[in-house]
Amino acid sequence: MNYSKTSLTLIGSILFWSLPVLAGDVKIVANLSITANSISPREIRSVFLAERNSLKEGSHVEPVFERSGLTHEIFLREFLRQNSESLQTYFGALVFTGKAAMPKSFDTDEEVLAYVIKTRGAIGYISPSASTEGAKVLAIVPEGGRSERTLVTRVEPEYPETLRQLHIGGTVRLQITISPQGRVETATVLGGNPILGDSAVRAVQQWIYAAASGRSVAVVTLAFDPD
Repeated sequence: MNYSKTSLTLIGSILFWSLPVLAGDVKIVANLSITANSISPREIRSVFLAERNSLKEGSHVEPVFERSGLTHEIFLREFLRQNSESLQTYFGALVFTGKAAMPKSFDTDEEVLAYVIKTRGAIGYISPSASTEGAKVLAIVPEGGRSERTLVTRVEPEYPETLRQLHIGGTVRLQITISPQGRVETATVLGGNPILGDSAVRAVQQWIYAAASGRSVAVVTLAFDPD
């Protein structure tokens, strides 16, 4: 389809920030009862170390862990500054002193996601390739240090013909990682129709931003208007 004939509106980039952790290594998933759309690394650390039981916008949260695996180890290292052994010791001390209970933990991404979906306030982490259907994906937004990256080349997404004919539209939110050279390294759908999301990802992966001194992350929203 000719891009010029598609009725697409790019709402634009919402947030840009410097990325202090490895992009795309984990996805933070939350129960739909949580109203927040993003979470900072500081909040992640506080919530998963039982230092607080709510996000800054007020939602009560219950952290859920994976028991082992690469995603688990990356999450502990990058967000909690712990390893599996030190985490067990940490929570053992909290349980012994009555300051906290041992958090829920599961063996697989699927088990974590299932618990998050059914449990009000639950929040967990899974691998970037795992399904997130039925849960909310929270964008990881570091506090402060935001710097805008100028979009130099934009490729508009192709509107799936079947959805266009059925007048099925909507908005898609993506979290993207931008290399220092300006290439889009990863694009993850945070919300929206999954078919439209696939189209948006394919297009955004061709975008080019102005070069910068470091890797950045952005949350962008694209609207598909069948009319």
